[in-house]
Amino acid sequence: MEAKDQKVLNEILESHDYNQTAVIAILQDIQKVYRYLPEEMLCYIAKKLHLSEAKVYGVATFYENFSLEPKGKYIIKICDGTACHVRQSTAILQEIRSLLGVTAEKPTTEDMMFTVETVSCLGACGLAPVCTVNDVVHAAMTPEKARELIKELKDKEVVRKVAADED
Repeated sequence: MEAKDQKVLNEILESHDYNQTAVIAILQDIQKVYRYLPEEMLCYIAKKLHLSEAKVYGVATFYENFSLEPKGKYIIKICDGTACHVRQSTAILQEIRSLLGVTAEKPTTEDMMFTVETVSCLGACGLAPVCTVNDVVHAAMTPEKARELIKELKDKEVVRKVAADED
């Protein structure tokens, strides 16, 4: 692991006073920075917290919100709960996957910009069909609205890249 990563981890651990009972919050902070939980980081924090690697790994794999696989900058979750499913969430999922060139088996784009996931319920049944982008809810989705949403996100990245190139 690189020195800069150790520095980040040490800062996160310090902010939680190296408290073993804060392991979930520590993992959340790590995932916020890296967008997933790299294995070597789980080992590192286990050592620093004086916990077994199995204990830390068990926490990381128990909660669905944690990921051991790298995810894109934009995490798109499409609800496939009953209310969303009967309102054609599958068509929205197919449209988004098609636009981004991802599949259920390979949910993240090569450029690490997008990850597409399905979830059992987002808890917004009255707004069905629903998807979220980095936890921002997009209600009453259609394949057309999905195309617009993906275009907006891609355009935002182009603007960001141009601004960064000008700096």
